[in-house]
Amino acid sequence: MATVPSVSYSITVRLEVPAGGKAVSQLTHAVENAGGVVTALDVTNAGHEKLRIDVTCAARDTDHAQAIVDRLGEVEDVAIHKVSDRTFLMHLGGKIEMQSKVPLRNRDELSMAYTPGVARVSMAIARNPEDARRLTIKRNSVAVVTDGSAVLGLGNIGPAAALPVMEGKAALFKRFAGIDAWPICLDTQDADQIVEIVRAISPGFGGINLEDISAPRCFEIERRLRELVDIPVFHDDQHGTAIVVLAALTNALRVVKKELSEVRITLAGAGAAGTAVLRLLLAAGARNVIVCDYLGAVHQGRDDLDESLRWIAEHTNAEGYSEDLRGAVKGADVFIGVSAPGILTGDDIATMNSDAVVFALANPEPEVSPDDAREHAAVVATGRSDYPNQINNVLAFPGVFRGLLDAQADGVTQEMLLAAARALAAVVSPEELGPNYIVPSVFHPDVAGAVAAAVRESAGGKARGFTEA
Repeated sequence: MATVPSVSYSITVRLEVPAGGKAVSQLTHAVENAGGVVTALDVTNAGHEKLRIDVTCAARDTDHAQAIVDRLGEVEDVAIHKVSDRTFLMHLGGKIEMQSKVPLRNRDELSMAYTPGVARVSMAIARNPEDARRLTIKRNSVAVVTDGSAVLGLGNIGPAAALPVMEGKAALFKRFAGIDAWPICLDTQDADQIVEIVRAISPGFGGINLEDISAPRCFEIERRLRELVDIPVFHDDQHGTAIVVLAALTNALRVVKKELSEVRITLAGAGAAGTAVLRLLLAAGARNVIVCDYLGAVHQGRDDLDESLRWIAEHTNAEGYSEDLRGAVKGADVFIGVSAPGILTGDDIATMNSDAVVFALANPEPEVSPDDAREHAAVVATGRSDYPNQINNVLAFPGVFRGLLDAQADGVTQEMLLAAARALAAVVSPEELGPNYIVPSVFHPDVAGAVAAAVRESAGGKARGFTEA
């Protein structure tokens, strides 16, 4: 839940008020008294006796938005005509569309773009399948694939409800990297069926972005697809998160003058994101990590370890710590949370080492209040846009896929992910680096290009498969 008014809960209220008197100013006061923020006030129709006014304001959540509308309705001689949710208006009819890159103004152009001219291009590809990357959209296209089982922080809400998120993802690909991405929402959560469907559609794409598929199935699906298809398969919830976390931690440790190989890290969350973050941190040189899930620390003495947890136990927690998260945080230099809201307090952060780094990334409510964490930690990051140091996957995945597509890579390697993280960290110059600026803005013009160049160079043309740590 938002703690302050947010544009995510922005509404426009159309009202009719008397043309004279203090009605207009009373509207502004009514919104402010209800705890909202007026962002625009437009007169849409004016007469001698009545004015029609659109009041646009930000609220904390849907209940707060309704409270603001109720308060506006209490203003004397005000009639409410219509209330519009601006977020829903943005989504009406979907957020993306397909457009032709070539004109189709006459018969000649139609004959070249389609039959009979297109047959020559099809036969050229049939003779040399590699030409598909040169002569079709394959060279610049990504399939954004989900089964709707782990959508944002909303859980298993299904493929139809996942579509607005996948549309948004496709829009981000286009905006930040010029990539044409297509939402593919599958009405199955069977791993075998997902693998077969994605394998079958892969000829039409240059890359596969798996999205919002729950763990542990996501690990199996990604692994099997990497073995079956000749294009990169990237699970953004895993690898995109890991890239941005490593980049942010690289710069945070520079701020507090500590080395990754020497710090003690406590990681909350052993799902898709947590496991990927852990693997990349270890590949980058981290040596002392304790991972906790909802049952406490992951260690080799636990009798409930599946394959993924067993790998974690074998590669972390060398001293065999077996208690809860709060005990694991005590004396740590770094806390990284990709788990659940409100599981720590400011008092817990106070038990960490001096100049602590806290990444509380659960969204929308972090593992610990950022304000409370700031009282004790030197650097704090969240997944939220209303605090400094937002850890946002859009810093990674557009540039990663731009580099993969440009290199015509047929796989993703751990070195590519490390190269992407190093490049992202380097976008923040030494002069800019500070406790409140360890990662660049998602709108920084150099982000996608720097990440793409690093991935492209690491790919060296073509890369096959994916090498885990």
